[in-house]
Amino acid sequence: MCLSIPSKIVEFNPETSKATVDTMGVQREVSTHLIAEPLQVGDYVLIHVGFAMSKIDEDSALESLELYREMIEKSEALHD
Repeated sequence: MCLSIPSKIVEFNPETSKATVDTMGVQREVSTHLIAEPLQVGDYVLIHVGFAMSKIDEDSALESLELYREMIEKSEALHD
């Protein structure tokens, strides 16, 4: 099973098809070669092994991020 956390594009270079994304505070560079639809800074994408696999809408991304934060909080509470 693969768990993909929505990542927000913070920098994008369409000439190289590379984007810098922010995933819950961690930034990294990914390839956008596999996405045919237009991308821009501020869009949310799902990443797998360094490739943006799909673009998702902001509402879905923010809802998923909130659920991930809740899971992290509950996990941390179990370990305290």
